[in-house]
Amino acid sequence: MYKLLYLACSTAVYVLENYLSIRQHRRFLIQTRPEELKAIVNEDDFLKSQAYGLDKSNFGFVSGAFTQIQTTLILLWDVLPWFWWYSGTLFQSADREILRSIIFFVITSLLSTILSLPFSLYFNFVIEQRHGFNKQTLGLFFADLAKELLVGGIIAIPVLAAFLRIVQIAGDSFYFWTWMFMLAFSLVMTTIYPTLIQPLFNKFTPLEEGELRTKIEALSERVKFPLKKLYVVDGSKRSSHSNAYFYGFFNNKRIVLFDTLLQQSDHEEICAVLAHELGHWKHHHVLKALLISQLHLFLIFFLFSLSIHFQPLYRSFGFDNEPILIGFLLFQYIYLPFEAIAGYAMNILSRKHEFEADLFAKRLGYAKVLRSGLIKLATQNRGPLYPDPMYSAYHYSHPPLAERLNALGKVS
Repeated sequence: MYKLLYLACSTAVYVLENYLSIRQHRRFLIQTRPEELKAIVNEDDFLKSQAYGLDKSNFGFVSGAFTQIQTTLILLWDVLPWFWWYSGTLFQSADREILRSIIFFVITSLLSTILSLPFSLYFNFVIEQRHGFNKQTLGLFFADLAKELLVGGIIAIPVLAAFLRIVQIAGDSFYFWTWMFMLAFSLVMTTIYPTLIQPLFNKFTPLEEGELRTKIEALSERVKFPLKKLYVVDGSKRSSHSNAYFYGFFNNKRIVLFDTLLQQSDHEEICAVLAHELGHWKHHHVLKALLISQLHLFLIFFLFSLSIHFQPLYRSFGFDNEPILIGFLLFQYIYLPFEAIAGYAMNILSRKHEFEADLFAKRLGYAKVLRSGLIKLATQNRGPLYPDPMYSAYHYSHPPLAERLNALGKVS
């Protein structure tokens, strides 16, 4: 019963998202600039954005269908119970739940990576290459993949073992203690990821002394942003997409600029983009998102605690016992429709935050420059310039370009 319920919900979500994707796909087929974009982008940039979006849309239909069919067959053919049984035959783990769960996790994770590998290769070396974004070699791609698997395993396996052990010993209140553990883990990862993990993949160098550094430091001082370090990251090593962000707790903030951003934008535009990012800091958007995500996680653990011993759920998916990891996996299947609703709500909040950050930059006097900077970022990255309203409302964490420019107001 519960397996069929999940398959029905999963199919419903897939049909809904496919319907929205078809609407967006039709937008990508338009080859004439809409009236509202004629004063924003030229015909050539519009057509390049449409072509890139169309290729990604076609790719999304194929990869989405493959994932949906794969998940459905795995459940209908009881593949997961077989993997659980097989995991118990390795390393004498049949009666050692944590070890068996780790083996199950490793096997299924590696299988998932292998199945998704052709799609990753096609996306990077065909689609991204065709549109001039991919800069990585096959050697770098597979080196990154190996490092991701190694680092991911080093982090995920102890965390999984700790999570399972907490559930085993904490009794009915495990939801609180697992949440506390994951909160601590999130804070630790937020601290060590940019300083210890990300440098394994990219090179970070201090922004050299000069006009741009002086302007960024002056901007930070103006808004009382506690800037400690200012880096440039070699994003061009893998892609020509550009970005900028900040990280750090309390009075230890650091700003990172992609080297591609330095190549594509002038100093004033970069400062305008950073003024937008500092708007997120000023309005505590990162903290708000963290609090909401933690409340969401707490709710997930609490609801899981209500279903962890519900035998009909396990039996419905082909399991004859109730392992913790399997229970959590099955719970996430059943929780899928609510997760889709939560994702939609978070996108609404995120778009609101983007408008607030734009307004912050505008009040600092960057309206005109931010306008040109946003246009340049959108065209250089070939983002969707004419998205379907329903598709963007459901999927986008950032407002469409035209909406952001309208909110900024017309600047001569």
